[in-house]
Amino acid sequence: MLRTIFAIGLFAVIGLVLIQVLFGVFGFLASLFWLLLGMAVKIAIVGLIIYVIVRIVSPDTARRWRSRFSGT
Repeated sequence: MLRTIFAIGLFAVIGLVLIQVLFGVFGFLASLFWLLLGMAVKIAIVGLIIYVIVRIVSPDTARRWRSRFSGT
């Protein structure tokens, strides 16, 4: 009976350690994802602002960029 209690306790401790490691890794990956997503949004906003300025100043250049990057 004492052996069964120790075995249950050992499995509980191993389970808690595995859960802590699992959530630690997923927490890191989630924070990395949000960091990269935030950087991508900022870069996209800056690119949009530059494109709008170029489109106002030089519509022909904007038309060439659009045809180059859109594939048509």
